[in-house]
Amino acid sequence: MVTPSLRERRRAAATREILDAAELHIAEHGPAALSLRAIARSLQMTVQALYHYFPSRDALVTALVTKAYDDLADAVQAAVDSAEDGSDLPRLVVAAEGYRRWAIARPEHFQLLYGTPLRDYAAPAEGTTTQATRRMSAIFERELFAGYSAEQLAAAEAPVLSPALREHLEQLPHFGGGRLPPAATALFLSAWGHLHGLVVLEVFGHTSFLGEHQAEIFRVAMRNLLEDIRRRIPGDRT
Repeated sequence: MVTPSLRERRRAAATREILDAAELHIAEHGPAALSLRAIARSLQMTVQALYHYFPSRDALVTALVTKAYDDLADAVQAAVDSAEDGSDLPRLVVAAEGYRRWAIARPEHFQLLYGTPLRDYAAPAEGTTTQATRRMSAIFERELFAGYSAEQLAAAEAPVLSPALREHLEQLPHFGGGRLPPAATALFLSAWGHLHGLVVLEVFGHTSFLGEHQAEIFRVAMRNLLEDIRRRIPGDRT
């Protein structure tokens, strides 16, 4: 292993400090208020000096989005890893609850990922943000379809797909153990929409009328979602 030079270590430390300051700024003011000038001011450095590390606001936003996705994926994986052997709580539900907890604890960072898009910002195609989202998707794909063969997934009961949609789904990249057949991809996207939609509603305060029962409602919904999908896949899991 090559030891980083002193200059490289200093640059890495400064980059981490800038990202930490930007995350704090987002937590205090929200993603829309993010600016290089504000970050530089908080670190008592000039904007020109900050440009040595992040040449544009978009570069900083990309780094922040990538880090947020990685942190979220870490939280989901940690939840799965901590699942007790023999527990009657399915690992997919455990993963979903890890996702929910992260989002509730960091609403501003969740908003950076899934809220109103920042004006004039577009993530680089096939860049670090894409890689980070695929890592998280792989966790949910694995836990949703663990134990099923490719033949079982291909025979899953799903809404009738048009030829055009089926062809499009066949071309989508997948992130688990292998390429999903269109029927399974459709089920995965439906499950993801259900899971993510409930979290969005809670993070943005639309289910506050449920009070302390929000966690229970979410768990019941995730159990029902998983049971419904398993009913749609023929045969038993291995």
